[in-house]
Amino acid sequence: MRVRERLPVEVWVLVAASFIIAVGFGLVAPVLPVFAKSFGVGNTAVAALVSSFAFVRLAFAPMSGKLVNRFGEPHVYIVGILIVAVGTALSGFSSSYGEMLAWRALAGIGSTMFTVAALGLLIRITPAPMRGRASGMWAAGFLIGNVAGPIIGAGLVPFGLWVPFVAYGVMLCLAAFVVWFFLRRSTLAALDRSNVDTPMTVREAWRHRSYRAALASGFANGWAVFGVRISLVSVFVIEGLRSSAAMAGISMSVFAAGNAAMLFLSGKVADTWGRKPVAIIGLVVSGVATIWMGFTTDVWMFMAASLVAGMGAGLLNPPQNAVVADVIGARGKGGPVLAAFQMVTDLGAIIGPLCTGLVADAFGFEASFAITGAALLLSVGVWLIAPETLPTHEEEHTAAAVAPECGCLDESAEVPTGERVGGKPRHPEA
Repeated sequence: MRVRERLPVEVWVLVAASFIIAVGFGLVAPVLPVFAKSFGVGNTAVAALVSSFAFVRLAFAPMSGKLVNRFGEPHVYIVGILIVAVGTALSGFSSSYGEMLAWRALAGIGSTMFTVAALGLLIRITPAPMRGRASGMWAAGFLIGNVAGPIIGAGLVPFGLWVPFVAYGVMLCLAAFVVWFFLRRSTLAALDRSNVDTPMTVREAWRHRSYRAALASGFANGWAVFGVRISLVSVFVIEGLRSSAAMAGISMSVFAAGNAAMLFLSGKVADTWGRKPVAIIGLVVSGVATIWMGFTTDVWMFMAASLVAGMGAGLLNPPQNAVVADVIGARGKGGPVLAAFQMVTDLGAIIGPLCTGLVADAFGFEASFAITGAALLLSVGVWLIAPETLPTHEEEHTAAAVAPECGCLDESAEVPTGERVGGKPRHPEA
């Protein structure tokens, strides 16, 4: 008899860690430009400080994929978080702009390590037909943490600009401890040392039309969410709609609220109806709403468009991540494939702000929002020709099956996500 479906406990550990990490990031994000300005640099240098983090993530992503395949996701995840903790905390004690830039670059290395590792671990420990839900919960942890972080950070600033940086470092250490403590005896999370399959290469994954669709939408989503929402929304609200900076901030929160509202629903629907239809709907909603944002004439209409755009982004993310997981599938070793997906998203986040800024200066805000929405809509075409990847049956996880045999963990340790059948732990849904 089939029992009620439940996500593995390990997934909830990753969700909790993502929330802690995002809260810490929210502490630093508002004060980072202010701290950089205290060294007497201009706006270009401040922008370079923000961009350097993304550039380092992009450059180090391939190495992160190799590290995941070599040492396993939990180890790379924890080490990556600790690297970000050191880089961020020391940034708060920087005595010059150059020193701060170097510490931020170090943090970028750790960031791509734990991001690629987290996605890989999420794929490996989640039952295949539940990957959409797991992805949605994981993304929601980050989103909710990003909303709470700036509120807490505002209360820390009076104690000194360095305080949020140190507080973020402490929270990252807490997240690393949570992951280590709860996964140290996990059979699911253990590195599968008996799996002698060659890791899936990016070239192999590229042959899958579904993977190409995920790359296309990942690039467009990185462009839209990080290009428009971060670099253009505030300027448009203040200069285009003649409103205040406070309203610009509220519009970002409205986008986040729409995103969060859909993440929980999207993952479940993607595991029921399929990845493809939910991703296409998300892209269409997000693309049309993004174009609408550029043609709004008052702040309240802009708020409505932001809410719808956020809902579209929330619909897209879980099925998009689930498709990457489905492509890797039972191989279990897909570090480079995950890294490539992360790189393409980061590339969109880097190119987006540059393009939207140039187009806005040359042709106006309407054109800038329009090309961003068009990028989202164009990726729909790639999804239309991609096959559905939703598994039709439960898959057993290789790591769970072999861990007791390889001696990676204590066989007497309790398996929190299932029961032992024939000496091998299985998910209760299997």
